[in-house]
Amino acid sequence: VQLQASGGGLVQPGGSLTLSCTASGVILEDYVIGWFRQAPGKEREGVSCISRSGNDPEYVNAVKGRFSISRDTAKNTVYLHMKSLKPVDTAVYFCATVRNYGLGYCLAEWSSDAEYWGQGTQVTVSS
Repeated sequence: VQLQASGGGLVQPGGSLTLSCTASGVILEDYVIGWFRQAPGKEREGVSCISRSGNDPEYVNAVKGRFSISRDTAKNTVYLHMKSLKPVDTAVYFCATVRNYGLGYCLAEWSSDAEYWGQGTQVTVSS
């Protein structure tokens, strides 16, 4: 499974950005997908997770109300829509498949149960 995150860039504080997660040779709808980020000098953390159906997404507290995750099955893409961006959101963002043990949704430990990773995309929030 090969994933690719894209859409990063430089944005001013308060701005918006949408990241895309695409895949080669696999149908993303078959997987629970998570977005993760790693800031310089910090451990990678889970940001958001979406179930196979797209229902009941999960968000880390730091991004609730500002980020939203969605799927477009026709485009085989998972998005992370980010608004009201802050400098602390600066990080390399990754998408990954998340183990769900056949259940199809984001389990409580989803942020530590990623399986297949894609290359990341840099998001820099700065004035």
